[in-house]
Amino acid sequence: MFVNWDVAVVGGGAAGYFGALACAEANPAARVVIFERGRNPLAKVRISGGGRCNVTHACFDPVELVRHYPRGGSALLGPFTRFQPRDTVAWFAARGVTLKTERDDRMFPDTDTSETIIACLTRAAQTAGVTVMTDAAIRQISRLAKHDGEGFELSQADGARLRTKRVLLATGSAAAGWDWARGLGHSVVPPVPSLFTFEIADPIIDGLAGVAVPDARVSLAGAPKVPEQRGPVLITHWGLSGPAVLKLSAWGARQLHDSGYRSALDVCWLPEWREDALIERLSALKQKSGAQRVWTHSPFAPIPNRLWARLCVAADILEEQRWAKLPRANLLKLAAQLLRSRFEISGKGTFKEEFVTAGGVALAEVNFKTMESRICPGLYFAGEVLDIDAETGGFNFQAAWTTGWHAGRAMAGGTA
Repeated sequence: MFVNWDVAVVGGGAAGYFGALACAEANPAARVVIFERGRNPLAKVRISGGGRCNVTHACFDPVELVRHYPRGGSALLGPFTRFQPRDTVAWFAARGVTLKTERDDRMFPDTDTSETIIACLTRAAQTAGVTVMTDAAIRQISRLAKHDGEGFELSQADGARLRTKRVLLATGSAAAGWDWARGLGHSVVPPVPSLFTFEIADPIIDGLAGVAVPDARVSLAGAPKVPEQRGPVLITHWGLSGPAVLKLSAWGARQLHDSGYRSALDVCWLPEWREDALIERLSALKQKSGAQRVWTHSPFAPIPNRLWARLCVAADILEEQRWAKLPRANLLKLAAQLLRSRFEISGKGTFKEEFVTAGGVALAEVNFKTMESRICPGLYFAGEVLDIDAETGGFNFQAAWTTGWHAGRAMAGGTA
């Protein structure tokens, strides 16, 4: 006995929910079901932003928005012209959820809890008549033979089988989703981790966990195709983290993976300073602060005193050295440390409990006007199952909302 549906969404995350909702709201007659293999849907929504849910980013120009996507930006430009962060804000506002913008342009619910977003999506699904099945692992997805009609057959782990006209794969970084895509004719770009911290063992930062520099520039030495990144950097017990490092890990995800997460990292602690101006400033301190010990106090506000002292050590400046008698050779070494501290990355850490992958279903095989497969009609994709990933800051969620919305609207028209 088969249970028949118009649309089966595999994956109960942000993209899956948004795709199901867009479909059911556009076509109330459509029979839409979400299959979530776990007990609790929207798990990544729950932990995002430290439990606050970084819903999206206040970047409302699609051309600027796509620049935050190391992979998939070009493909997303068209979809973003039709559904972008402004539309996400309006969608939630229409359902009683107000989003607020923080200083770094990340956007969160004004309640500061992800439960607000989960409750909103759950209510919307109930209102739209979407069926949500949990603990409902899918074992197999196959095309129906021509004599059996249009659509797909899905087999559940408990042996139950169903037929559906349309399938939306919104399986995130689950390997099963990519296996099903391959089985239905798609190629998959091998997934590798993105958005991670750097493991570094270096005397400059050893013991300085918790020290932060609000504005620094980081780059991978010997990797000219990986763009340098700028922003806050945080020293941790295991190395370096912070927004600048996380962005660099996203853009350098494949190069770092291929190197076994061993690479040279250059950090400019004073990105606003040119080298000649910095040397002139340090030279002036010899006159202005001649009697003071160089180690005593950081003359640059962004650099905490503890880090400043370590940079002095790296420049071979002794603890008792006073500014007036600082040799020029050491002054130049100090300028070099401030502008080009080099560290050796020895591995990768994690970014809290969040996990993002670079890789997934090849984008050329998907029609980004509808998110339908170009290879297997009736099969749609949304979210991280695709070879799309972004910097931290709400951009990955925005890709999920946008691709889910487009897939849902397209499937609604195909269920009539």
